[in-house]
Amino acid sequence: MTPAQLRAFAATVRLGSVKAAAADLAVTESAVSIHIAHLRRELGDKLFARTANGLAFTPGGLRLASRAAELLGLQDRTILEVKQAGSGRRLLRVAASSLFAEHAAPGLIELFAGRADDLDVELSVHSPQHFASLLLNRSVDVAIGPRPATLDDAMTCTHFLNYQVVAVVGPDHPLATTASAGAAELRGQTWLLGPSAVGRTGMVPSVLRRLGIPEHNQRIFQSHAASVDEAKRGKGVALAVAFAVTKDLNEGDLRQLAGPQLPARGSWNLLTLPDREAPPAAAELRRFVTTPRATQAMLRGAGVTAGRFRPAIHVTLWN
Repeated sequence: MTPAQLRAFAATVRLGSVKAAAADLAVTESAVSIHIAHLRRELGDKLFARTANGLAFTPGGLRLASRAAELLGLQDRTILEVKQAGSGRRLLRVAASSLFAEHAAPGLIELFAGRADDLDVELSVHSPQHFASLLLNRSVDVAIGPRPATLDDAMTCTHFLNYQVVAVVGPDHPLATTASAGAAELRGQTWLLGPSAVGRTGMVPSVLRRLGIPEHNQRIFQSHAASVDEAKRGKGVALAVAFAVTKDLNEGDLRQLAGPQLPARGSWNLLTLPDREAPPAAAELRRFVTTPRATQAMLRGAGVTAGRFRPAIHVTLWN
């Protein structure tokens, strides 16, 4: 079987039709059909059949779909590694939740990349629910965010940092002088939220569900910093990582609210494939991220060095 055949089949699985796969790959439908026919003959499996509701895959077709994505990811990674070897540089691809990417990743990546002159780090922001597939398909080398509810046997999970999410308002907000707000009172407020509120995985969505905040009272901003700035102006309640707003609380620009489920405690974890399947830099980061120096950099990092840290390239806020 060839990479072209696997790519045609993987696109058909992903998009649900030969026509859509052909458009995605910029080839003819007959070319996709020929590639799939070759796979059927070689593997002795029909792979899928067309039904009124779309494509129905055989057990072998589902297994091939999983392997195709993995093999194509390995091919892309091999091409990348060969190019890196020629240029004398290494690239570590890190996927992160939006909360970690905004508040803790810059300091960590600056310090980690600065330890090796030949290392570049590429950070992309993804929903934590996609971490497993990104790692298994070799689209990224490391994923950082909340611990998954179920951990794939093919992955390792390293816990490295606990944090708190607090509810804050501006000093002129009606709740600023309230000792403790009730659940009903909180549900009636306008909530100013960063991109981590999108989806159902992670600390912020969990807090919103436990408080029962209706969607029509939620306003989503492009960054968590933007939502906190709006809260300072008394426009509503923001959820913020505690260490990121310590200065604002100390200077009186924000007030912390007490209430049911608040503050909420979360943790950040690093997911990788086993060492024998992951690049050496991934194992290096897994060891480094638990050190006191790394913790200090995440809590107090002042930014990243241009050229050593490649900014987010896949940022998905909306489904």
